[in-house]
Amino acid sequence: MSILVDENTKLLVQGITGNEGSFHTQRCIEYGTKVVAGVTPGKGGSQHLGVPVFNTVENAMAETGANASLLFVPPAFAADGILETIDAGMSLIVCITEGIPVLDMVKVHRYLKGKPTRLIGPNCPGVMSPGKCKAGIMVGEIHLPGSVGVISRSGTLTYDVVSQLTSLGIGQSTCVGIGGDALPGSTFVNILELFEADQDTKAVVLIGEIGGTMEQEAAEFISHKMTKPVVAFIAGSTAPPGKRMGHAGAIITGSAGKASEKIKALSQAGAIIAPNPAEVGLTTKKVLENL
Repeated sequence: MSILVDENTKLLVQGITGNEGSFHTQRCIEYGTKVVAGVTPGKGGSQHLGVPVFNTVENAMAETGANASLLFVPPAFAADGILETIDAGMSLIVCITEGIPVLDMVKVHRYLKGKPTRLIGPNCPGVMSPGKCKAGIMVGEIHLPGSVGVISRSGTLTYDVVSQLTSLGIGQSTCVGIGGDALPGSTFVNILELFEADQDTKAVVLIGEIGGTMEQEAAEFISHKMTKPVVAFIAGSTAPPGKRMGHAGAIITGSAGKASEKIKALSQAGAIIAPNPAEVGLTTKKVLENL
C-alpha cells in the first residue's frame, strides 16, 4: 500500500500551461501518473501535453473524475487557486508554489478547517508513491517501491535520503515533502498518523530542521501513538539564532527552534537519531535488520 497517492490517483494540474507546470507535468506523465486534466483560466477547451485543459477545477473534476490536484500557480494567485480547489471538494491538494504570502496562508488554514481536503505544501517537492504515482517535482528514477515511509521539511534532503535508501535496496512506500514554510498545510503528525495506519509501511524516516515546534509535536506522537520505528535527522545544528536558513520556516526564534532541542525530544520519544545526513540510509538499514 501507500498513502495519499497511488495507482488509482487521477491527477489534475493547476497551472499546467506555464513553464514549470508544463515541465513537471510531462515528467509525471512519463513516470506513469494518470494526469487527467489541467486548469488554466481562459484556456478551457484546449489540450496541453495531450491533457484536456479546463477553465475551472469544478469543471475539470466533473468531466474527468480527478481526485488530486498538483498546483503550480504563481505566488500572488496560489491561495485563490487552493481555495477554489477546496470549494470544488478535492480530497488532496499538493502545492509546489514557493513564496506565497504568510497572510494568504493564514486565510487558507482557516478555510480548511472542517473541510475534507488535505493540503500538502506549499513550498514542497510533492508526494511520491514509487511505482504508482508521482505528484510533484521529485526525480522518479531515484525511488524504489518498498516499505519505508519518508517525511521531510527539506526537498533536497528528501532526494538525498531517498537515494541512500534506494542504493541500499531499501524501498519506499510513500515519500512526502511537507514543505519548509512557517504554515504548512500538513504537519509531521498528520503524515505520521497515515503511515502508522498503513499496513505496508514498516518504518518511517523523518527529516526535520530548525524553526518551529513541529518536531517536538512529532516526538509527542511517536512517544504515545507510534508503534513503528522512526529514524530521524534534524538539519541546522550549526545555524545561528535569528538568521533564516533557506526555508521561510527555518529560523530559530526561541530555544524550542534549536536543532539540539528537537533532537533531544525525538530521542527521548524513542526515535533513532541519524548522526549526520550521510548516515540516514545506513541507520535505517540497521533498524530494519532488527525488526
